Amino acid sequence: MTNRADKLPKSWDPKAVEKGLYEGWVEKGYFTADPNSDKQPFSVMLPPPNVTGQLHMGHALNNTLIDAITRRKRMQGFEVLWLPGMDHAGIATQTKVEAMLREKEGKKRWDYEREEFIEKVWEWKREYGGKITDQMRAIGSGVDWSRERFTLDEGLSNAVQTIFKQLYDQGMIYRANRLVNWSPVLETAVSDIEVVYKDVEGELVSILYGDPEGDHVIVATTRVETMLGDVAVAVHPDDERYKDLVGKRLKHPFIADREMVIVADTYVDPEFGTGAVKITPAHDPNDYALGQRHDLPMPTIMDATGHIADTGTQFDGMDRFEARVKIREALAEQGRIVKEVRPYLHSVGHSERSGEPIEPRLSLQWFVKVDELAQMAGDAVRTGETKIHPTNLEPRYFDWVDDMHDWTISRQLWWGHRIPIWYGPEGEVVCVGPGEEAPAGYVQDEDVLDTWFSSALWPFSTMGWPEGSPELDKFYPTSVLVTAYDILFFWVARMMMFGTFGTKQVPFTDIFLHGLVRDEQGRKMSKSLGNGIDPMDWVERYGADALRFTLARGANPGVDLPVGEDAAQSSRNFATKLFNATKFALMNGAVVGGLPERAQLSDADKWILDRLEEVRAQVDDYLDRYQFAKANELLFHFAWDELCDWYLEIAKVQIPREGNSEQGENTKLVLGRVLDAVLRMLHPAMPFVTETLWKALTDGESLVIAEWPTKEMTNGGEVTDEDARRRIADAQKLITEIRRFRSDQGVKPSQWVPARLEFGDLVGLEDTIRTLARVEKPADFQPSASIEIRLSHGTTEVELDTSGTVDLAAERKRLEKDLKTAEKELETTAKKLGNEAFLAKAPDAVVEKIKQRQQIAQEEFDRITARLQELS
Repeated sequence: MTNRADKLPKSWDPKAVEKGLYEGWVEKGYFTADPNSDKQPFSVMLPPPNVTGQLHMGHALNNTLIDAITRRKRMQGFEVLWLPGMDHAGIATQTKVEAMLREKEGKKRWDYEREEFIEKVWEWKREYGGKITDQMRAIGSGVDWSRERFTLDEGLSNAVQTIFKQLYDQGMIYRANRLVNWSPVLETAVSDIEVVYKDVEGELVSILYGDPEGDHVIVATTRVETMLGDVAVAVHPDDERYKDLVGKRLKHPFIADREMVIVADTYVDPEFGTGAVKITPAHDPNDYALGQRHDLPMPTIMDATGHIADTGTQFDGMDRFEARVKIREALAEQGRIVKEVRPYLHSVGHSERSGEPIEPRLSLQWFVKVDELAQMAGDAVRTGETKIHPTNLEPRYFDWVDDMHDWTISRQLWWGHRIPIWYGPEGEVVCVGPGEEAPAGYVQDEDVLDTWFSSALWPFSTMGWPEGSPELDKFYPTSVLVTAYDILFFWVARMMMFGTFGTKQVPFTDIFLHGLVRDEQGRKMSKSLGNGIDPMDWVERYGADALRFTLARGANPGVDLPVGEDAAQSSRNFATKLFNATKFALMNGAVVGGLPERAQLSDADKWILDRLEEVRAQVDDYLDRYQFAKANELLFHFAWDELCDWYLEIAKVQIPREGNSEQGENTKLVLGRVLDAVLRMLHPAMPFVTETLWKALTDGESLVIAEWPTKEMTNGGEVTDEDARRRIADAQKLITEIRRFRSDQGVKPSQWVPARLEFGDLVGLEDTIRTLARVEKPADFQPSASIEIRLSHGTTEVELDTSGTVDLAAERKRLEKDLKTAEKELETTAKKLGNEAFLAKAPDAVVEKIKQRQQIAQEEFDRITARLQELS
C-alpha cells in the first residue's frame, strides 16, 4: 500500500508549487463569480492601484485581507465577486510618460498634438502598465480576472460622463475662480491627498508697510515674494494698537498704483507677532477667505510655472524662490526690513508627485458642490446603513463630511477623462452626455477630471452602471470596502457621495479600515530612511504564505502594523511546521473520516477536539469583526503549541508502531479531523501550503471550494469534557516540570531516567507521561533527586535516579558558558534602559520588549547561579 505521505515533497519549497497552484485555481474558474447563482452574494471591489504602480507593503496588506475575507466567504457558501482593476492615475502616469519622452526623444508634452501624446501614454500603458497585477497573482489574490476593469475603459468613461451631466444639470457642478493647490512643475491643480507637508527651515522677514514717521504697520512673512500680491493688512477689531488705523490705506512699496487697506477681522490673533498680518488673497487660503469677506481685489502674481508675472515690477520673469531673495534685498534697500531676518521652521505643503512646494493659486476651475452629497454620505453612516470598522474612526469620517469644502475636479492635464463641457462661438456652454454630440463649431474644455472623480464611481461603474447588468443586480451594493484609514476622506467619502447620489444606494454596507505598514520601530517606510521592504523580496525568500501570514497576523482594525525580517522568518517556520506535522500524520496513518463515539476516545482525543471547537468558534467571531490579528494569532498558537507540540507527541504514543489497536485507529481519525479543520481555517491567510497539505490529507479537489469548518465538523457538537481537559492540563504540567527539572540537573533530553511517581487519576496517561518526560519505571531504584509538582488534585512528588547520567565537569563548563551569556544580556539591556535619550525616542513596544529581555536574562542568571552552587 502506498504511503499517503508520498504525495508530499521531501520538504516545503514555496517556489516549487505557488505559481502552479494559482494558475490552476484561475483556470478552473474558482474565482469567477456567477451572477445567475442562487447563492447569497458577497462582493468586494479591489481599491484600484495606479497603472504605474508596483506592489508595496500597503498593497500586500490590503490584498491579503481582502483575499482572506473572500476565500472564507466562498468556503461558507457565498457567491463571491472580488472585482479587480487599475486606476489611470492621471498625474502619476502623465509625469512618468513625459519623463520617458524627455529621455528618449528629447521632447516635451507641448511638442506633440494632444491626441498624439495620449496615444504615447496608451502605448506606455500597454507595454509597462499593470506590473502590479502579476505581483497580485504571485501572492495569491483570488480576484475575478474575467471582470478586470480600467478607469479609462469605455464602460467607465460612459459612467463618468453620465454622472457629470446629472450633477451639472442639477447645478451641483460649476466653474469658478477659486484658490486651489497648484503644482508649478506639473502646471496643474492637485488634490489635497497629493499634498504632503514637510517641516522646512525658512526665513521670517519683518516688513514695514506705510510711512515710518506716520501711519504704518509691521508684518512678518516667510514668503516674501507674495507681498507683490498684498492688497490689505488685517488686524483684530479689538486691538487698541490699530483701532485708529482701520480703514486707512498704505502705499505698496513696489506697485505705484496700489494702496493696501487696513481691515479689521477676528481671524487675526492679536497675541501672535505684531498682531497685524499681510493679506494676499490670490496666494493663501486664509487670506482668500478674508478677501472674500471684505470684498478685496485678488491679483494673481505668478504664472502656471511659478514665475512672477504681470506685476509691472522688476521682478517679473523671476522664479518665485529667486524673487523671494531679490524682493527681500530691495525691501532692505528701502529700509523696510525692520528686524533681523531669522531662521524659522514651518510646515510647507509639497507636491507628492513632483516634490516642489505647492503654490496656493487663484485659478479658473471646475468644482463639485458637495454640501448635499456630503450630508447623504454622513447620514448613511449615522443611520447604520453603512458601518465603519473600527467604530472609533467614525468621528474622523464625520469631521470630514460635515465640514467638506467644494471639490476641485479639473486638472490641467491631457491624460484622463476630458471634461464633457463644450463652448460655443458666442460663449455658449453645453454639457454633453454619453451618445450625445456637441453642436457644430463648439470646442471642448481642455481640462481633464481629477482621477478621484472616476474612482469615486468604482463600486458601481465597474458593474455596468448606468446601463445595468446581471452583476449590478446581484452584487451591488457591495458587501465591504477594505482600505487603509489614510484615504478615508479622499476616496471613501467620495465613493459614498457618488454612490448615494448616482444609484440611490450606499456603495457598500461595511467599511473596514486597516492601518499602515511600518518598520519594526514604528517608522513610516521611506526611501530617505532606507527602511522600505519590497514584499516581492519576501515572496522570493520566504514564500507568499509567509508574507501573507505576517501581515494578517498583525492586522488590527485601524492600527498601524510594524513588520520586520524576524516576523517573516517566523511565518516561514510556521509553514514548515504545518508541513512537517501533516507529513508525520500521513506517515502514521491519519485519515479524515467519521469520528468514533465519544466514549471510545482517550482524554487527549477529547481534549484536542474540544479545543478545536473553541478555537473555531473564536476564530469565526474574530473574523466576523475583522479582527484578523487575533484570529491568526489564535490559530498560530493552537496549531503550533497545542496540536504540534502536544497532541502530535501524544499521538505518537497512542498510535502503536506495530499492528492496530482501537485507540490507535481512533487517534488517526481524530488527528486527521483536527488537521483538516486547522488547514481550512488557515487557508484564507496561507492558501498555498494549506492547499498542498489538505489535498494530500483528504484527496479533495481544492480548499478554495471546500466547506468552512462548522461545529458539527470539529467535535460533532458534543459537550466539552472538563474532566479530560483537567487531566490533560495536569499531564502537561507534570511533563513540563519533569523536563525542566531534568534539564536543570544536566540530563540530556533524549536520555531515559528511572523515576517513581504517583499518577492518581492520571493513571490512564502513564504511558504518555513517561514517554514524553523520558522517565522509565524503576527497577533497582536509588533516588538522587526529587521535585514536588502541584497539580489540580494536589501535590505529586517525583523521584528520579540521575546517578551516572550527568558529567559534572562538562555540566559546570556548560553552565558557566550560559552564565556569561546571561550576564552579557543583562549588561546590554541595562545600558539601553539607562539611556535617557534612547528611552525618549524609542516606541513603547520596543522599550517593553527590552524590559522583557532583561527579566528573562535575570531569571536565567538566578537559575544558573543556583545550579552551580548545587554542583559545588
